[in-house]
Order: sequence, then C-alpha cells, then structure tokens
Amino acid sequence: MNDAAPASRPSVGAILIASWGVLGVLLLLGQALYRLTPLAIEPLADGSLTTFQAVLYAGWVVFNAWAEGYRAFQLRFSPRVVARAFHLGNHPRALFVAFAAPFCMSFFHATRRGKIVAWGILAMIVTLVVLVRQLPQPWRGIIDGGVVVGLAWGVLAILYYFARAIAGHRSPVPPDIPEDS
Repeated sequence: MNDAAPASRPSVGAILIASWGVLGVLLLLGQALYRLTPLAIEPLADGSLTTFQAVLYAGWVVFNAWAEGYRAFQLRFSPRVVARAFHLGNHPRALFVAFAAPFCMSFFHATRRGKIVAWGILAMIVTLVVLVRQLPQPWRGIIDGGVVVGLAWGVLAILYYFARAIAGHRSPVPPDIPEDS
C-alpha cells in the first residue's frame, strides 16, 4: 500500500460526501458477507467435508484471498472507490451525490474502460451467483468460503484507504473520471 507523503487534508464537507459513497459500497459488500458467511461456515460446522474437500476449501480460500482480496480489492477496487468518493466530495453534483455508491463503483461518470469493467464485472458476478446457488453443500460452501474471505479483505481495504484519505494521503490509483470533467 502506498506510503507517500500526505497531501492536504480534505474538508469536512468532502469527508461527509465521501463517507456517504463509501458507506453505500460497504453496505452492499456487508450485505453479501452477511448472506454468504453462514453458507460458507456450514460445511465446516457440520463436519461434512471429506479430506479432499477440506483441502480444496483451504486452497480456494487462500487463492481467493490473493486473487479477489489482494489483487482485485486491495490493489484496484478499494483505492478507486475511495479516490472516486473523495473526488465526488471535492466536486459535488447533486445527482452524483444522490447516487454516490454506484458513482464510487464506476457505474457512471467514469472513463469508457472504467464503465466497461464495472458493468462487465457486475454481469459476471450476477451470472456466478445464479450458477453457484444451484450447487449443493458442501460445494456451495467451499466456493462461498473463498468469496467471504475476498469480500472481507475488500471491506478492510476500503476502510484502510478511507482512513488514509481522511488523513490527507492520496489514493494509489486515479479516480477514473472522464477527461471532459
């Protein structure tokens, strides 16, 4: 994570608007964590995993911690959410503030590439959710175990970058705002 010298601290108004956007994103991720955690724990709690499944579960959790948690959330999504939240705080527009969470997730008022990535990942997640719901336990729990670890890492990364931004540190990634802004 970037340890560059702090820039100027954001204003109270910018922090409040950024908080609104970040809170919306955290609520979405938290809702997913709330729904998936019991399903992820179920095969561990009832002892229904074979040795192969237990090894697969552990490997999947480690892989998702790295791929989803570290690479996707910590290096890309989380710092961009916070960068966009503080950009919105410093350049508020009423409609953008009203829809701060989708704004922070690059669903609109982002570069063409940013919107394609955001909407593409959303479509992929929806497709995977529909497919994984069809799986019986313990297979669903194995997959959800890795997802829960990745999501939890993402929540912590957002909170980390948000705290750093309040302290005046710049995000290690740009806010991905269109050039004409």
